[in-house]
Amino acid sequence: MEGRIHEFDSSSATVALAAEALGTQPARIAKTLSFANGDACILIVAAGDAKIDNRKFKDLFGRKASMLPPEEVLRLTGHAVGGVCPFALPEGTAQVYTDISLQRFETVYPAAGSSNSAVELSCEELFALSGSCGWVDVCKGWQEETT
Repeated sequence: MEGRIHEFDSSSATVALAAEALGTQPARIAKTLSFANGDACILIVAAGDAKIDNRKFKDLFGRKASMLPPEEVLRLTGHAVGGVCPFALPEGTAQVYTDISLQRFETVYPAAGSSNSAVELSCEELFALSGSCGWVDVCKGWQEETT
């Protein structure tokens, strides 16, 4: 994977900054969102234009969608907010789920572990590399058509 990682001179810590650095649409940025789950966390990898739907999240996970504070994100994922990579995680600290909002794209760009990096992956590669527990539908606000 190392040869496929894009590293930037500027920050790619937000969807908008990453899209600008990569020259792609914001929706193709695969953002990794971190939620409390007892002593561990739930990571949702979603399209850049998607927002968590609190009702869907609670229905699926049986808990409120409570985002982790930055220090907990770093402790549980090994990555700081803005560079959370959905793979290469400390063992036993996170359950990763991939949201269906990503499936409309052939490739997407998750962070590669820093606030100035990304890697282009197919949805299948992202699913496999992240050890995703499954495809979920917990987001809203995204369009289903591909662009």
